[in-house]
Amino acid sequence: MKLLHKLMGLFFLLLIGKGLLAQKKLKSYNAIISGIPWFDNQGRIVSAHGANIIKENGKYYLFGEAHSDTSNAFVGFNCYSSKDLYNWKFERVALPVQSSGRLGHNRVGERVKVMKCPETGEYIMFMHTDTLSYRDPCICYATSSTINGVYKFEGPLLRNGKPIKKWDMGTFQDNDGVGYLLIHGGDIYKLSRDYKRIVAQVAKNIDPDGESPAMFKRHGIYYYLSSNRTSWERNDNYYFSANSIKGPWHFRGIFAPKGTLTWNAQTTFVLPIQGALDTSYMFMGDRWSFPLQASAATYVWQPISFIDTSISLSNYLDAWQVNNLTGRISQKELCKGTIDSNDKIINYSSHWSALKINDTLFSKRSNVKGASFSIKFDGRQIGFYSLVSSNGGYGKVVLFDKKGHQVLNCIVDMYSKYTASALKFLSPILSKNQYVLTVTVLGKKSNWSDKRKSDYGSTGEFVSIEKAFINN
Repeated sequence: MKLLHKLMGLFFLLLIGKGLLAQKKLKSYNAIISGIPWFDNQGRIVSAHGANIIKENGKYYLFGEAHSDTSNAFVGFNCYSSKDLYNWKFERVALPVQSSGRLGHNRVGERVKVMKCPETGEYIMFMHTDTLSYRDPCICYATSSTINGVYKFEGPLLRNGKPIKKWDMGTFQDNDGVGYLLIHGGDIYKLSRDYKRIVAQVAKNIDPDGESPAMFKRHGIYYYLSSNRTSWERNDNYYFSANSIKGPWHFRGIFAPKGTLTWNAQTTFVLPIQGALDTSYMFMGDRWSFPLQASAATYVWQPISFIDTSISLSNYLDAWQVNNLTGRISQKELCKGTIDSNDKIINYSSHWSALKINDTLFSKRSNVKGASFSIKFDGRQIGFYSLVSSNGGYGKVVLFDKKGHQVLNCIVDMYSKYTASALKFLSPILSKNQYVLTVTVLGKKSNWSDKRKSDYGSTGEFVSIEKAFINN
């Protein structure tokens, strides 16, 4: 009898396990999708800005800034892992707030980058630390014996016994394993063999007015990407190239269409995706959303195109896939048909009005706090496009199941310096069922002043819907 109970219990556990696995597979993404909130394996918004990715034992590890929605104070650096670059598992807070010092309470920690040191096998994490007023910049580092462990904060990275008092930074690891530190303004430093100090400056003042540096190498050519200094506001990022990391470096111009402001993003890293047939290169950019950096800031990850030694992000892809075996990329179709904003399936509360930009851009919008629209549907996935503009605001998105239980929620930011049609939300792929999507005007907007007291951001609180789609 006891044996029977054990067997029944084991069978029950297997059934539960299969159900959980099936559910987990359904709550997923099947492409890299830019400009929307991503949900991790715990159903939380992925928070990893100023980031980089390294690959280890068939997995990609994403390190980035965690944020809050109340201030820019350091709350930790997050680590996520993925096998496909689409679905992210939260590993841990890789470096938490320290009890005191440069990454203590009410301090700033930004631009986290991790490299594995070939000489020691250690994982070295680099970052910019500062005060909330950005008056005490310093490049620091932390260490861990495992890639997804808790990193130990080691303090300033020293050059000739002195700290580097700069802010925006990046890293680059060459084919020979030599590590480099990149600093805003275009300084490049060679790291020691253990990556824990600076041994030489190899390039100086490449880009005097730039920040957010990133570097990659292709076919023997070095590429250095940078942005203008406009705080968290977007701008047309640009690049340099050289045959040697020591230079001479040549200015090559912007790499996304002029006026797109690098598709509303700021450079943070370039990831080579090496396969058996090809190596693709993924631009990683941040779409900041102060003050709601934790809830509403998103990511723009796009494949880089090459013509000889020129690079470009000439075409923006809402969704694309990468074959990790071959290294090749392909565009992903998000939907086969759309529902325009006048369709009766979309139920509006009061205070929504029509906005027509031209013959192809039409939407419903509202700036009245509490106004909402909802879509009741039967399917596995829902998404919508909005007309983003200079007076766009924040919208609260909530997805309910047929019993009225909340499945997920997030905040979307509809601010852009120029008017455009943009994908603002796409749910993970869920189990096929009945759901209700509700989007509510929060009556808030993304705007801020920098340390020079320059004002940036939205002039209004409008939330809009241009079209929606449902995948079955």
